Amino acid sequence: MSDEYLWFFGWSGLLAAMLFFPVTKLVWTLSIRRQQRKLQRVLDETEVAGQMKRARFISFILVVAFAMLFNGNIFGFPGVK
Repeated sequence: MSDEYLWFFGWSGLLAAMLFFPVTKLVWTLSIRRQQRKLQRVLDETEVAGQMKRARFISFILVVAFAMLFNGNIFGFPGVK
């Protein structure tokens, strides 16, 4: 792998890692509030844990996609001249 690829994927991975926890918390909070409003009650521990797993999955996809597109826009995609 060339240095260009390592640079691109390294910075993309770092950006995704830095964004993962705040985005997870945001998605989780919005999801919990939506569920509580929909069900008109406070969620129990198993429902909250299920929403956290869901938020982590959604956040992973979001931050990886965002990091790749952001770095592609800023630095350019590797291999493209």
